[in-house]
Amino acid sequence: MLLLSPHGAVADPVPQPPTRESETEAATGSASRAAESTADRALTSPAPDLATDSRGYPREQTLTPDPQNPADKSLKLGLTPYHAIAPKLNALQRLGDRVSVEIAGRSASGRRLYLVTVTAPESAKQARAQERMRELIENAPQAAAKDPALKAAYKTPVLVNNNIHGNEWEGTDAALKLIERLAKAKDKDTTGLLARNRLYFNITANPDGRVAGTRANANGFDMNRDFITASQPEVRAMRQIEIDKQPAVMLDLHGYVNGTLIEPTTPPHGENYEYDLFLKNTYANALGMESAVNGLGYTPEKDGVNPAQIPFRDQEEGWDDWPPIFTPQYAAFHGTVAAHTVEIPLRVNNDAYDELPVAELRRRAAINVDVAGAAMDATLNFAQKHRTSLIADQIEVFRRGATGAAQTPVSPETVPGVPGIGPEDVYTTDFPRAYVIPSGRGLGVPPLERSREWGKSATAAARLVDHLLANDVQVRRATKDFRLGGKSYTRGSYVIDMHQPKRGLANVMLADGRDISDKVSTMYDISGWSLGLLWGATVTDVRSGGRFHVPSRTVHEAARVGYVPPYGNLRLRLDDAREIAALNSLLADGVSVHHSADGGSAIIPASARTKAAALAKKYDVAFDATKAGGGTPLHRVRVAAAVTPGELFALREMNFDVTPVSTAILNAGFDWSKADVLFASAGLDHEELNAEARTALNRFLAREGLVGRGATGAALNAAADLLAVKPVEGNADANGVVRVANSRGGVTHGAPEHSFVYTPMWFTDLGSGVRVEQSYSTGNPLVSGHWRPLDNGTGGPAQAAGQASVVSGPHAVLFGTEPLFRAHPKGEFAQVARALLTVSR
Repeated sequence: MLLLSPHGAVADPVPQPPTRESETEAATGSASRAAESTADRALTSPAPDLATDSRGYPREQTLTPDPQNPADKSLKLGLTPYHAIAPKLNALQRLGDRVSVEIAGRSASGRRLYLVTVTAPESAKQARAQERMRELIENAPQAAAKDPALKAAYKTPVLVNNNIHGNEWEGTDAALKLIERLAKAKDKDTTGLLARNRLYFNITANPDGRVAGTRANANGFDMNRDFITASQPEVRAMRQIEIDKQPAVMLDLHGYVNGTLIEPTTPPHGENYEYDLFLKNTYANALGMESAVNGLGYTPEKDGVNPAQIPFRDQEEGWDDWPPIFTPQYAAFHGTVAAHTVEIPLRVNNDAYDELPVAELRRRAAINVDVAGAAMDATLNFAQKHRTSLIADQIEVFRRGATGAAQTPVSPETVPGVPGIGPEDVYTTDFPRAYVIPSGRGLGVPPLERSREWGKSATAAARLVDHLLANDVQVRRATKDFRLGGKSYTRGSYVIDMHQPKRGLANVMLADGRDISDKVSTMYDISGWSLGLLWGATVTDVRSGGRFHVPSRTVHEAARVGYVPPYGNLRLRLDDAREIAALNSLLADGVSVHHSADGGSAIIPASARTKAAALAKKYDVAFDATKAGGGTPLHRVRVAAAVTPGELFALREMNFDVTPVSTAILNAGFDWSKADVLFASAGLDHEELNAEARTALNRFLAREGLVGRGATGAALNAAADLLAVKPVEGNADANGVVRVANSRGGVTHGAPEHSFVYTPMWFTDLGSGVRVEQSYSTGNPLVSGHWRPLDNGTGGPAQAAGQASVVSGPHAVLFGTEPLFRAHPKGEFAQVARALLTVSR
């Protein structure tokens, strides 16, 4: 990855490359040790709706202290350990009437997430007035733009997000110092600041990682990659803060890049943002932060601190804002018109944490706290000085969405004062008039008829609609059959009218995306992510410019699809993660379940109707009545998993019995009688196993089965001589959404026609008995993302076209795609589940 700095030598010899989930990042450490209950909490833990609190400010509470933890990794750096935060916040609240603390949620392991508000006191009536103005800005932006009371009295919301990467600590300490100063200060500037602004501080977004000294949370997730999926409770809490507080300005404090890196970013820029408004404000605030950071007086010679850098100005590529997975980029869709990742300068984590003297670590950490504090101070000054124009620009973001106005391409004329704008910075999109998520009949139709007509995507459609609603996207449901864009839809279908304030967020989730392979040579992280193509629901876009009228009503949750017929044996499709979870629950309860003839469904006896009814309600899945008899018996599959954290989480989401393994675990001695199948994609190197571990693994694979993904899975397959195939690795930097062609076999029969790749692989020279389950489409299989051939012309999408992407045999299935990537492509999960069920015996 390119990080092109104009400032010469840095304290660390080479800038650290972007962190990407890769083949080498297995679910070891906290992710593999985390109990399954941790995954359950992540899947089910709600984020409090902070907007429903009608109290005024301050909103004080006495926090119960956490037990002291001498193992907290913050202590070595001289920083605030997690257990000291609650007492500190109690003390800050006692300093006066400016500081309030709310619990915004809990982490994957159950630790509290603290949201601190600093503002001048407000009565309950005044607080309700602020909330009405906030809602007016979002939902009636044209009226808000003309409202003199709003212009005079609305407090600018500013959000500071800290410590989302647990081993990038110092933002938390800088925030605590700033809150204390604001609580005590009596000067006119502070009084004026707090009278005109609400300042929100997410004290530590990742308390689990802060304590453990890990980038990820307790489930092994890099949460600054999770915003489009929101699989983790901490991310759902941050999402709700964005929705409820609607910040106009936000900072996300990170480390470590020397000199301090302050966004805006290099191209490509997200095509769904109102980027002219975003760049105008983000660049202006970046200049103020740069001046404040450099003004601290730290130098390369004396302190090892280089001058700050702004990627938009100082770099060519490699630090982009294309995907909505990052905190500041996600914030832009909720009206944040100045949003920044700030990377403070001096490394104190990873090898530095273990190798540097404590005194040096604390010197670095203290400088980092100063730098983070300077960035915060400059941002508050910017918000106070430009509060009127910031709110006006936030209103304009929502007005464009609500009215369907065209985007304004960036140029020196449309964004004056920002140097260096060129054609490489222009990214806009053509928004559809609407999206429709067909859900079949459901209003006033008998349940049995409804279950037959909804089809396999009903559960997926409900999940996608609920996800849109959770992201504050407006969804309506048709009350009558209708035609739109030349197509007919039945009542009960969901309609996303793209004339809505948060159209950018709706589009960034539902659109196919774009192939940007020719735009830049490298990307910071993923380049494609479509929920419309990867979450298993049918999603159609409406491009017609004709009359738009759908008889419909606003919905606040999707209609439930769970159903069990009153008689006969039951059939459960196995197309969705929730259907797999229900199946695994039945198997865990000892129910006699059989595979259907095509492998795409499970047949459940009528005697299990009561259990099925409970699972239909729990997982929102529909069982059909069937006269079909049983085929192959199914049994509870115990999975030994050498996988990434995202894959481990997805397996647990599907209710598999999973035991994480790795090279080290196998070398220490592993009881293979506790497993029925091995799923291997990361962290297991056959050549690094000792003789005893290698023999035990080979014996297991000879009598049981392997589901493998990527290079790790292919290498194990070769070592065990299971499938005669030649694996071919594509460009390691390639990722995105691809077209695929599925066979009628049990693994991919009926699967979506799109999949996700990350370092794609395909299989050639197929031997006897090898079955092609799925192939990359002919032509260019890449729909959206970034996939170039290597310099020698190999490894590109043209070489993958038409080649096998998933292959199988009697005792093995190999994936060249990424069907569980970061727990994201929900519509692909069932492929892995079917493979595990098929291979185990």
